[in-house]
Amino acid sequence: MTSSMMQPGFVTGRAARGAALAAALLVACPPLAQAQGMRGSIGGGPAAQPAATQAPTVAPVPAPAGTLSESVAAIVNDEIISTYDLAQRMRLLIATSGVQPTQQNLPQFQREALVSLVDEQLQLQELRSQARQQKMDLVATNEEVESELASMAQQNNMRPEQFVNALRAQGIDPETLYQQIRAQMSWQRWIRGRYGSRLRIGDDQINATLQRLQAAASKPQYQVSEVFIDANRVGGMQNAVQGATQLVAQMQQGAPFAAVARQFSASGTAANGGDAGWISPGELPPEVDAALEQLRPGQLSQPIPVRDGVYIVHLRDKRAGGGGTLINLKQAAVPLPAGASAGDEAAAKVKLEAVRAAATGCSDLEQAAGRTQGVIAGDLGEAEIADLSDQFRQAAQGLQVGQLSEPIRTSAGLHVLAVCGRRAAGESQLNRDEIESRLYGQQLSMIARRYMRDLRGSATIETR
Repeated sequence: MTSSMMQPGFVTGRAARGAALAAALLVACPPLAQAQGMRGSIGGGPAAQPAATQAPTVAPVPAPAGTLSESVAAIVNDEIISTYDLAQRMRLLIATSGVQPTQQNLPQFQREALVSLVDEQLQLQELRSQARQQKMDLVATNEEVESELASMAQQNNMRPEQFVNALRAQGIDPETLYQQIRAQMSWQRWIRGRYGSRLRIGDDQINATLQRLQAAASKPQYQVSEVFIDANRVGGMQNAVQGATQLVAQMQQGAPFAAVARQFSASGTAANGGDAGWISPGELPPEVDAALEQLRPGQLSQPIPVRDGVYIVHLRDKRAGGGGTLINLKQAAVPLPAGASAGDEAAAKVKLEAVRAAATGCSDLEQAAGRTQGVIAGDLGEAEIADLSDQFRQAAQGLQVGQLSEPIRTSAGLHVLAVCGRRAAGESQLNRDEIESRLYGQQLSMIARRYMRDLRGSATIETR
């Protein structure tokens, strides 16, 4: 048995053990992710899944006689990861990613499984070290893990015992999932607790983001799901490109994008199945922008190499930018037929003037109208200003947000308009709180990635 120092995230697979794992892991049963769309460790959402053909069935490979002997797969700072641990994590990865195992992609599963196990070992070692220094518990308890598992089962309309039995039916020891949940819960809580309170998103950052979104309002926008393969994590750009190529092939054959993103993506969007929402040019690397320009809604990209890894994107929808203006309106009105008398119109105007005097803007227009008999009020929603009737358009163009119009006569009655919002067509509807939350999440994700990079760099990791 030989050993080698492990580059950050690099797996040195041995041919003999790889053949044994292939025989043990090539199974004909459908992956859990395709059948149930499980969250987190078990997942797949229809919103992010590109149109695809039926995945081909892979003929089962007979398992070798007897039980696969357990040996050392890796040593992480003197702690062992066994070949049993590795085989079980590969089974879990296959079941939850929706990717059909083949002889060609099993090395990628082995690489990803071992990288994940090594990372989790490093995380738990760091948490225990910090716990000793701070004299507090940082690792999730059995009760917390069971609660998370119950939540996952509930989202799949299953009881916890049914969920566990579904794992066992695929040859997966439930302890494999428990350990993954324990490491993920504990690490996320530690990162947020240690760094979250220190992060400050300033007004200048929020204003800069708002200005960028407003400037991009006239440009096309893309609704995107993403998978990002971190080259540093998987042992170099060649491994990242090779792995991304195999994932694209599997997704084209039916593997759910969201499930693949949850298990393979290093992006902060992985927990949401890779959903990056609506983005404008400039939010992702230029190479990704160029690829998005060539895609049609529903299409999946080929691997897109960037400076530090490889992207796969699924373009779910696209909308053109424009120079138009969208306006959000409310109204208070008194219904009047076209042939109403001057006296009726005058009486209706008095009522609406009373509403205008009592209301301060959109927030209390309906309350003010409700106190005046014969006046009705409601939300007209958002519309392109050019699509409004002539009377409404002329009034709305001269109003600022929060202002109320003079009474407007139409064939339906007398109306007072309130402008509740105005934005450029195509402009993001994110408010300041939502922008702050997005920036906070991005910075926290970046800190976590750097933390893990440092832990890998200072660790002693051997593979056998």
